[in-house]
Amino acid sequence: MKQHWKRNLTVLTVVLFVAAAVYFNWSYNQQFGAADADMVMAEDEAMEKAGVKEKKETDSAPESQETRQPVSDYFAQARLTRQQSRDEALNLLESASAADGASQETIDSAMTAIAAMAADSMTETRIENLLLAKGYADCVVYISGDGISVAVPSPQEGLTAAQVAAITDVITSNTDYTAAQLKIVEIKTDS
Repeated sequence: MKQHWKRNLTVLTVVLFVAAAVYFNWSYNQQFGAADADMVMAEDEAMEKAGVKEKKETDSAPESQETRQPVSDYFAQARLTRQQSRDEALNLLESASAADGASQETIDSAMTAIAAMAADSMTETRIENLLLAKGYADCVVYISGDGISVAVPSPQEGLTAAQVAAITDVITSNTDYTAAQLKIVEIKTDS
């Protein structure tokens, strides 16, 4: 009986971590997704007032520099893909732990993995918010067993040494990762 109580407490804790991670991700997307939508609408209105017509192609030609997905769409899509992948992994782990005849080792392993995913998700959100506070227009953070990757918008000439140092400082001061485990991915902007 005591074993079931510990298991239920562990499951409840993991569910709370996952719920918190989902909430933080949702609130982040609500806060910055709405700002992106307002900015796009304002840009569209400004272009209409200026008399600029959007050029649309009807054939399915490969994406060129002019038809490439905007940088803000890249970050939104990256966050969505990250969340979908994490949700699929979470479903698999929950299925494995709830399967009839699952050993206690399998259940414990699944619960540990779920807790790690929840902690990683919360850390990613915290780092993204800190980088936004440092003045980056958008960013996406990926934590894996190998290290941590940060995608940030950068001008055509690339990030400055000071910007790279600031990103590195945020990562190393808020995680156990070292600068050697950090990969910064520069998403080039048109400006």
